[in-house]
Amino acid sequence: MFRLLASSLLLASGLLATAAPPLREAPNPTAITANQLVVSGNACGPTALLNAFRFGNPEWQRASNAITGETDKQRIYTIIREYGMRPSVAIKGRPRWSKKGVNLTDLCDIANEMTRGHYLPQVSQEVLFRTSGETPEKLLKRVHARLNTSLEKGLPPIISLRRFVKRGKLWVPLDAHFVTVTAIPRKLEKGSGSFAISYIDPWGGKACQGSIVIPQHPVLADTPGDSPCLEADFPQASVGKKLVRAGEPTALTLAAVLGRW
Repeated sequence: MFRLLASSLLLASGLLATAAPPLREAPNPTAITANQLVVSGNACGPTALLNAFRFGNPEWQRASNAITGETDKQRIYTIIREYGMRPSVAIKGRPRWSKKGVNLTDLCDIANEMTRGHYLPQVSQEVLFRTSGETPEKLLKRVHARLNTSLEKGLPPIISLRRFVKRGKLWVPLDAHFVTVTAIPRKLEKGSGSFAISYIDPWGGKACQGSIVIPQHPVLADTPGDSPCLEADFPQASVGKKLVRAGEPTALTLAAVLGRW
């Protein structure tokens, strides 16, 4: 009886292992997560970047190890003061980092300046909205490919999230946030409309899970099929939720990505 039970348990475990899709994971999954709240609520960009380098392979970790400071608070301030306060190329007449945080282009410039001298390749950025002739399914494949390639090359990618709400006939942006991706399925299933994702939210330095999905309801459009972007189904993310009024249609969108491909 015991042997039969043990065999059944082993078979069940084997089936579960077979059923679970193999993951593409961050090279250094046991790294300590940095929490933006030790500095401020608008430090998600520098903190997400610090987490990306830490969770990366030994080569990318050189960039995080080189940051001056004994604590994460000091290290995040170092990123802001040494790199974030330089003039923005994207927005003339202001520094890269401000009370509103940092935009993707400036964060990309910060990343490439932080890696300079460490014999690391350039970090790239990409907007994750549909291009001309691109279907939602093709966009999902493009997003998966970018995240998968960056993880494979040792740098956990950073994704830009943006909360929108529909007020009257217009979709209005409410808030934006950066998080660091730590795991996705290695392959996107044929005909899939979504894929699972694990990420580090710098707001609290939390390990979270969610999904990237093709919207099944209108997002920045009048019909679901016309939605120009993918939706981030992140139950643990609070991005802009407090700014949504009762009864308003809202969506957390996947806006852009920063990584290596």
